[in-house]
Amino acid sequence: EVREDGLVKLHLLSFNVRYESPDDRGSRAWRLRVPGIVRMVRRLAPDCLGVQEALHGQAADLWASLPEYGFYGVGRDDGIRAGEYSGIYYRRDRFQLDTSDCGTFWLSATPEVPGSRTWGNEIPRVATWIRLVDRATGHGFYVYNTHWDHRNQESRECASLLIAARIDARRHAGEPVALIGDFNSIESNPGLVYLTGKTVTVAGEKRTWAHGLMDTYEALHSGEKKRRTLHLWSGSREGNLKVDHILVSRGSTITDSAVV
Repeated sequence: EVREDGLVKLHLLSFNVRYESPDDRGSRAWRLRVPGIVRMVRRLAPDCLGVQEALHGQAADLWASLPEYGFYGVGRDDGIRAGEYSGIYYRRDRFQLDTSDCGTFWLSATPEVPGSRTWGNEIPRVATWIRLVDRATGHGFYVYNTHWDHRNQESRECASLLIAARIDARRHAGEPVALIGDFNSIESNPGLVYLTGKTVTVAGEKRTWAHGLMDTYEALHSGEKKRRTLHLWSGSREGNLKVDHILVSRGSTITDSAVV
């Protein structure tokens, strides 16, 4: 939405959809989960939705069920269709995708090599980005979506440095950024702390990212004890295992945030 003061209002959603597994039976089976996911997305009506763990068929199912959204992403194993996507859906009526400024890079020492993994993670990890232009105002902004490693801390810390460097090097450096994803890290993890601009030791050195982002949930719910997003099918918010985050450029006004 464009407010009266000319600022653009954005609604962002991050969702680890759980990869389609033959071991997930009954209500956990993907074909039975799709209708509920589509209803949820329609109810929340995000302007941009970042998904993690979606295999090609899952990404296609959601895209076919949500024709009002465009989609960008690739499989992490080969940079085409193989493996999980960290893809981004965006409202086509509101935004024009800048096809010259979007892509996927691998969270490794060779980020342009599909499937690469060099920091101790056993499976490839990626970040996908797009630049969108608001059709009503002509304002551009960037959305990055990522899924960090679930076991290796070195991988997470090196991923934070790489993503920050890529954000700093974006073509339109003055445009705002949203970084969303499943970081497999709670707020105190050094990799995530670094992304918020605080001084912290990452990858063996004390560092500060000058362009650190704001944590949208922490900004409004810093004292909330029930914030779990890694609930392992339970749906419970009890505890602090909040590993899914939405970070935005400083100067943004955060009007609402929630764990759904």
